Amino acid sequence: MQTRRLCPAIGTEIVGVDLSNPVSDETFEQIRKVWHESNGLVVIRDQKLTEEQQIAFSRKFGKLHTLQGHTVTKYLHPDHPEIYRVSNKVVDGKPQGRKGAGTYWHSDQSYEATPAHASVLYAKEIPPVGGDTIFASTQRAYEALSDTFKAFLLPLKAVHSFANASGGGFRNEVVTKEQLDAAPPSVHPIIRKHAETGKFGVFVNPGFTAYIDGLDPAESRAVLGYLFELVTKPDYQYRHRWSPNDMVIWDNRCTLHYAVMDYDGKGDRLMHRCTVIGETPLPASV
Repeated sequence: MQTRRLCPAIGTEIVGVDLSNPVSDETFEQIRKVWHESNGLVVIRDQKLTEEQQIAFSRKFGKLHTLQGHTVTKYLHPDHPEIYRVSNKVVDGKPQGRKGAGTYWHSDQSYEATPAHASVLYAKEIPPVGGDTIFASTQRAYEALSDTFKAFLLPLKAVHSFANASGGGFRNEVVTKEQLDAAPPSVHPIIRKHAETGKFGVFVNPGFTAYIDGLDPAESRAVLGYLFELVTKPDYQYRHRWSPNDMVIWDNRCTLHYAVMDYDGKGDRLMHRCTVIGETPLPASV
């Protein structure tokens, strides 16, 4: 296994690993170590995987989410509900995945009581140009805060709501009252302690974070506006240009991502994602 750092802020490329074969515990621990040292992002090139093989590898990170009852249920793989399909491809009039998914800065499922841990995205088909994904390190954003502002943020919590995205990132979806009721808002610490590394990160995102609990609405908007600008600062980003058979794994506890929808009409894009259920976010005081 060989590694190459992708940029100063976040991300490492791994080559020399074949995920189509059962991954030993020793190899997996090497991958996870690199993942943590890279602020929660690794790119593993040249993988040729079946759905079963992707699922088996993803389960090494933990229990997988099937997103049943979610507004994206119709985009789950028909034979493997552990796989959420992202695609602009249409076959016989049927969408092969959700078109334009993730076209906003977010952390997967941060509106849930136990937000997503790892997201494991595999490139089945990519267009000849476009379709990049941008990642940002929330740990690097935390490091940039002044000590005074860190102290101000440490006790604060923010409300994360799926309804917040229903008019933004999910504006092209029909979101029912039943689906909104099934995904009630959750309250999480703004400064989150990583359960494995102990590092602190800014756990807010423009997609799902609605307001800061206990602040006046104007105060909340001002603080969140600053934090949204900080966590998406180009200095803390890596932009991934996909190649066929790329496997990208990000840690939703300490990263944000944004899918660039610039490829419509340029070619087909088909991605398979497995999502690992995470733990209740830890406050910095723990």
